[in-house]
Amino acid sequence: MSHRPLPDATGPEGPQGAAVDPNLDFQGTTPYEDYVKADVLTHLQHPLSDDPGEMVFLVTTQVMELWFTVLVHEWETASAALAADDLPTAMAALRRSVYELQSLNASWQPLAHLTPAQFNSYRAALGEGSGFQSAMYRRLEFLLGEKSASMLVPHRGAPRVHAELEKALHQPSLYDEVLRFLARRGYRISVPADLTTRHEHDPEVERAWQEIYTGDQDSDLVRLGEVLTEVAELVWRWRNDHLVATRRAMGAKTGTGGSAGVAWLEKRASKNVFPELWTARSHV
Repeated sequence: MSHRPLPDATGPEGPQGAAVDPNLDFQGTTPYEDYVKADVLTHLQHPLSDDPGEMVFLVTTQVMELWFTVLVHEWETASAALAADDLPTAMAALRRSVYELQSLNASWQPLAHLTPAQFNSYRAALGEGSGFQSAMYRRLEFLLGEKSASMLVPHRGAPRVHAELEKALHQPSLYDEVLRFLARRGYRISVPADLTTRHEHDPEVERAWQEIYTGDQDSDLVRLGEVLTEVAELVWRWRNDHLVATRRAMGAKTGTGGSAGVAWLEKRASKNVFPELWTARSHV
């Protein structure tokens, strides 16, 4: 019996004549570039010092901004779905955001062990720049119910950004939509009419979560509460990782942009997102 040689998988054709080599010839930019805009992304870094560590700081910060953008997208998707009583779509977006928050939090690793001298070597390049000036992070905080009209002030010089933030300030937060959803499910919750202020602990909301958590443990509302708790915990970890990284890099010195630095971050880290989800557990 004669044996015919098998096609060479390393050549232009693999088994059964299928092409295995990628197409390398394009008339313009590659389809990958057209979709991802990698050339734009990788040329957005313009260090202002000669210190090689500044590039790491700059890229890490830009990566964080991209994760903020994704999270805002997910939580706006979840908010709209809850408003339409579409819990499965809301749950899917919230579950995705858990993994995205984990990736965001991991972004601290390149900066988490900076010594004061290392940070000082390019700190002057930041000038008055500070993370609390991030418009996308502010939208993220607004969606969590951490609203304050004063946080629009830094963006008055950027009309489009200011308008987006003002719109977000007056729209229901993710937690507002959660509470409205629970109210439509029959729980006695007084949904606040003023959407522009920070959500504060509400005994009615606490009782609603207490009732949910003492009921059927396989209910869709318990699952909603648990994914929101995951989100809240990861946001708390984000704030604490920020606090620790800043404390290591600059101690108790005044922060960039004139903030109180570590003291400001300690205050932020002490606040729980979706507070009634935590306090209700004491009564279950």
